Amino acid sequence: MLILMAGLPATGKSAISLQLAAELGGTAIDKDRVRAALFSASDIEYSTEQDDFAMAVMLKVAGYLFRKDPSRFIFFDGRPFSRTYQLKRATGYAEAIGQRWRIIECVCSQETSRKRLIEDSNHPAANRNFDLYLEVKAGFEEITLPKVVIDTDHPLEECVELARAALLAGK
Repeated sequence: MLILMAGLPATGKSAISLQLAAELGGTAIDKDRVRAALFSASDIEYSTEQDDFAMAVMLKVAGYLFRKDPSRFIFFDGRPFSRTYQLKRATGYAEAIGQRWRIIECVCSQETSRKRLIEDSNHPAANRNFDLYLEVKAGFEEITLPKVVIDTDHPLEECVELARAALLAGK
């Protein structure tokens, strides 16, 4: 199953996906880490074009992994999936290769995101700050595809349990 972790920056997508991938024997693929592996620091531009390119690579990697083990869980992290075309591209790819998909949308208060952005200085995306949060929020298109919404103002263990239950219910 391909799981798309959607939500604004610092809403807990990575924390949930990493824990679930470990618990379920799955794989978490992070767009920002993929970008950093593909491009030297001087070539990283945080553009839509580069984001889409990194996502294309991630889709290819997911396809490869699904061919090896069609029953695995693959989490896509590092992209807010704030645009409908981004979700349709990923879900369409999953359907084209015969894989189910789920969208987990992580939400939390703006103040929680601000605090997490200040505290997380080790993130691979150098542009990840509160200005980016506000920019993404201003242009975030409502997710109209089926999704599970997790309020990450709650404890991580509770959020992971809700996400796990949603994923396993559809299995």
